[in-house]
Amino acid sequence: MVRLRRLKFLKLSLNKFRGEIPSWFGFLEQLQVLNLQRNSFTGFIPPSLSNASRLETLVISDNLLEGNIPEEIGNLHNLKLLSIQYNMLTGSIPFTIFNISSIQVIAFTNNSLSGNLPNGLCNGLPILKKLYLSGNKLHGHMPTSLSNCSQLQILSLFENDFDGPIHSEIGRLSNLQILYLGSNHFTGIIPQEIGNLVNLMKLAVEINQITSSIPISIFNISSLQFVSLWSNNLKGSLPREIGNLTKMQFLYLEENRFTGEIPKEMRNLVELEVLNLEFNSFSGSLPMEIFNISRLRNIALSGNNLSGTLPPNIGSTLPNIEILYLNSLTNLVGTIPHSISNCSKLTRLDLSRNKLSGLIPNSLGYLTHLNILNFRGNNLT
Repeated sequence: MVRLRRLKFLKLSLNKFRGEIPSWFGFLEQLQVLNLQRNSFTGFIPPSLSNASRLETLVISDNLLEGNIPEEIGNLHNLKLLSIQYNMLTGSIPFTIFNISSIQVIAFTNNSLSGNLPNGLCNGLPILKKLYLSGNKLHGHMPTSLSNCSQLQILSLFENDFDGPIHSEIGRLSNLQILYLGSNHFTGIIPQEIGNLVNLMKLAVEINQITSSIPISIFNISSLQFVSLWSNNLKGSLPREIGNLTKMQFLYLEENRFTGEIPKEMRNLVELEVLNLEFNSFSGSLPMEIFNISRLRNIALSGNNLSGTLPPNIGSTLPNIEILYLNSLTNLVGTIPHSISNCSKLTRLDLSRNKLSGLIPNSLGYLTHLNILNFRGNNLT
């Protein structure tokens, strides 16, 4: 140990180390980086690590650690990155950590941490850029002081027990690129102020109890690529402004209460790969515009009040389609186009419980990747 006192970097990740983390690591006075990721360390995090006062990076993720996060970690005033993800830690997050003014990344994903977040969260974190707290048992309201983390780029709180509203102050995080709030107990509305997040690329608020309509301001965030709002109580129609989201790749709006027609302006979503609008109350004609988005791999429109026929040229307009769910529509009629056999990547096709008629194309037998095929409840022969 004495001979290692000038050691600055200690990286032992991706090995098979087990047993407890040696407490003497904390006495390496010059240590700046300690990375023990992806081993099999057990026991507790030694409080003595706080003695390595020059530590800038502490990564002990993907181990078998248990117990609390030591309060003493908050004494590491030079820390920039703290990652203790994918362990079995319990107890609350020490408030002392939220006073490390140099810290840029805090990552505690997938533990069993509990308790509230402090009301003064971010008051002492002027340059925090990434906050990962997902997959824990944290509860209470989202602190409004989060808006003071003006440099925040990633905020990940999904799979916790947070409740209450999504506060409007979140719209002040102008540098935010990723916002994950899914699988909690948030209530109320999505605030209009989210439209101020002009750099946002990914928005996930699925599996909550959000009500009202999607604020029109969201459709002005031209950088959005991923939106997941499924399994809430959202209602109203999708506005034509959805066509502004030309960079959108993944759109999940299933299991809500949306009504009205699916906007023709969705044809502008030329980068779209996954579209899921299942189990809403959309009405009107099956939108042909969607079937011309050639990048689409997954279309799920089941359980809506849509009518019309399948496009005859579906095999040429959807060359990348893998999953096509159009079951349980109100009035889907006509025949199955022979061109569907040209969808060579198709793995799942469900057209059940509709009013289709005519012959099932023999050429479907050439779809070698097809493993789910359901035509039940039609008038096919």
